[in-house]
Amino acid sequence: MKKNILVIDDSALMRRVLSDSINSDPRFIVKDVAVNGEEGLKMLLETPTLYDAVLLDIYMPKMTGLELLVELEKHKEVKPKVVICSTRADESATETLTALEHGAFDFIKKPDNLVQARGNMFREHLLEILDVATQARTPVIPKRPEVRPVLSASKSSALTAPPLAEKLVFSKGTGNKLIALACSTGGPKTLQSVIPYLPKELDAPMVLVQHMPAGFTSSLADRLNEISKVRVKEAEDGELLEKGTVYIAPGGKHLKVAGAKGAPRIIVSDEPPRDALKPCANLMYESLVDSRFDEIVCVVLTGMGADGTEGIKALKAKKKVYVIAQDEATCVVYGMPKMVARARLTDEVLPVTEIANTITKKVGVQ
Repeated sequence: MKKNILVIDDSALMRRVLSDSINSDPRFIVKDVAVNGEEGLKMLLETPTLYDAVLLDIYMPKMTGLELLVELEKHKEVKPKVVICSTRADESATETLTALEHGAFDFIKKPDNLVQARGNMFREHLLEILDVATQARTPVIPKRPEVRPVLSASKSSALTAPPLAEKLVFSKGTGNKLIALACSTGGPKTLQSVIPYLPKELDAPMVLVQHMPAGFTSSLADRLNEISKVRVKEAEDGELLEKGTVYIAPGGKHLKVAGAKGAPRIIVSDEPPRDALKPCANLMYESLVDSRFDEIVCVVLTGMGADGTEGIKALKAKKKVYVIAQDEATCVVYGMPKMVARARLTDEVLPVTEIANTITKKVGVQ
């Protein structure tokens, strides 16, 4: 049976392009289209179980995509996976990330022109996202106290996260440690269940690959930095790695760590995609094989595909490595963590709410 898709976009051209791409695949059919959020919301509320997925524009008259998502949060009976179809990154990155926080499954960047819109690359990417979205289950996240910003002039006390350091027994080692994290689909929201729960005095830097196009990772870093005790930033080429700081690979670029000579520093690379991915987690992990770090904690969170598995395998053959994978129940897409577990590389498989504590136990605090 074909999966029913609802397209909500105020552009007649984009509705046609999306519909043509979707209807060209025997797995899907565009059941309905809506010209704005208000019309789309009415369709969703009148037939809450009809649609398997929704393609949603952000900027629309009468009701924006963000406003629609906020309304949908009030109606738990409406359960289709929502994929944001966003414009240029510099225009919509912040809004797209906010949409993910409000329940959107994933996002796809709109083509810059009609040639790209009609091209195979955009079509295949769109169909891949819809395939995963229409099969994905809703993750079950164990309850714990929410991380909420409070009115405070000091970032070190900007969160009401549970205290960690005094309750944990830390590993003993050389102190020359690193955390290397990889995630993809579902990552932006999942990271909010990990990064804000790390202590400010974390005794290691973190390098992080989140599969995203150019322009989006800066907004992701800014958002995480606002709600976290550790410092979070988009990585810059040549900068030294500092403890208590999370470095996110820039969208559309690779992140590597310099080799054994000199102080550890970041390399931002514009080399070609690996396995159609840029940034690529395998490339990041492989760069750590010759690094000066004695102990590396590898963390693999929600995401499509198998990125990270081969890199961790190569790294584990040369370094002291501890591998944490997110469990299936709390993943938006159980792909990347599953492949790491299937390769028997994991030391622990954990729900997302336990990962920050485990990272802190392994690397300690300053």
